[in-house]
Amino acid sequence: MIRNIGIAILVLALALSLPLKAESDQSRLANCGRVLDEILHIPDGIPQDLLDKAECIIIMPSVMKVAIGIGGSYGRGALVCRSGAKMDGPWGAPAMYRLEGGNIGIQLGGTATDFVLLVMNPRGIDGILSSKVKLGADASAAAGPKGRATSAETDATMRAEILSYSRARGLFAGVSLAGSSLRQDSGANKTIYGREVTAREIILEGKVKPVGEGRNLVDVLQKASPRNRSN
Repeated sequence: MIRNIGIAILVLALALSLPLKAESDQSRLANCGRVLDEILHIPDGIPQDLLDKAECIIIMPSVMKVAIGIGGSYGRGALVCRSGAKMDGPWGAPAMYRLEGGNIGIQLGGTATDFVLLVMNPRGIDGILSSKVKLGADASAAAGPKGRATSAETDATMRAEILSYSRARGLFAGVSLAGSSLRQDSGANKTIYGREVTAREIILEGKVKPVGEGRNLVDVLQKASPRNRSN
């Protein structure tokens, strides 16, 4: 029994890693920019006032469910934050991140799903920049409201550190990701920037500039929300 579980976990890990390695890190950044641009142009999508109050945004394109005896979901994407000590500057360089969790697959219904997460305050940023953060435990998370700006005044929205949205099969909705985990993708960050650099150094210390497809992703955000209006 234990041996079978071990084999299942190994096969699951291989199944997760094979398709991901086929996509370069620059291609992943390009996909992040494309997905974000499409989602930001959905009618009655993410409220503009929420976008303008977000300190950071996480984009996870094409998160997949894999089930081989056990269930699991896995995706890779990018975290982009506003620059400056008070997060009131232009959008900075992206840091690569991973999203993983067994419960995501139930919500995905077996299809690839795009996720966009808004990080609404410094406490949420601190949690994400730790080695690994579990949504709903280490950082409070809620399904993001859609549509008109007035919908952003719900109690859940005002309390949550992270608001999450999903798009699958053309359907866009706020979705709970409580129980899933985020962690930095150190290998991808090294590949993109050509040296070892942590997510904290990228996001808070500004030690690198956007390069390659990262520039396009930052341009999408800068055009959509040039100023932080959280204050």
